[in-house]
Amino acid sequence: MSTVDDRTDPRVARTTTALRQAVVELAGQRPVSRITVAELAERAGITRATFYNRYATPLDPLIEALHADLETGHRLEERRRAEGRPGPELLRLATAEVADHVERFAAVYRHALAEPADRGVYDALVRHFADYALAFLARAGDGALPDVSRPVVAQFLAHGFAGAIRAWLADASVSKQDLVDAAVACAPAWWAGAAER
Repeated sequence: MSTVDDRTDPRVARTTTALRQAVVELAGQRPVSRITVAELAERAGITRATFYNRYATPLDPLIEALHADLETGHRLEERRRAEGRPGPELLRLATAEVADHVERFAAVYRHALAEPADRGVYDALVRHFADYALAFLARAGDGALPDVSRPVVAQFLAHGFAGAIRAWLADASVSKQDLVDAAVACAPAWWAGAAER
């Protein structure tokens, strides 16, 4: 995996960008488990040795690309929080940002959910949501939250939201707005208040 120091080297940044773009394109065409390092390296314009200097499998840069896109939404959420937007609005906008992310990468997620060997994509989504929930809970402080295990709450929320996304992707009759409405309706009552902190 790339490190923070990699971002300062323009060559490494170009390689990272090329790999992320190539793997997203390929994973949009077929499951990532069916993508070879040789074809990914060729598509990205790098050598296999360069790939293996940073990653173990094509799944690694794919997860990195998906995570980077999700983080863009989180930065937008932080700006909105700094503007003083109310909690219910922040919750709806943050949920919509995730839905937009999934929509941008719908082919990737659909391939991953249909292929058991690609469970790592779904697992990474759950991990991302769990990490986000833990950071959210830590920022909210003790006063706004029930006195329960935060790691358990984070896992409950992460698996629930990822499951809702899976249901949305599996049923063409469910719209993006349906997903957002359902996720917001299922959010704990204390979440919107904690979102303002």
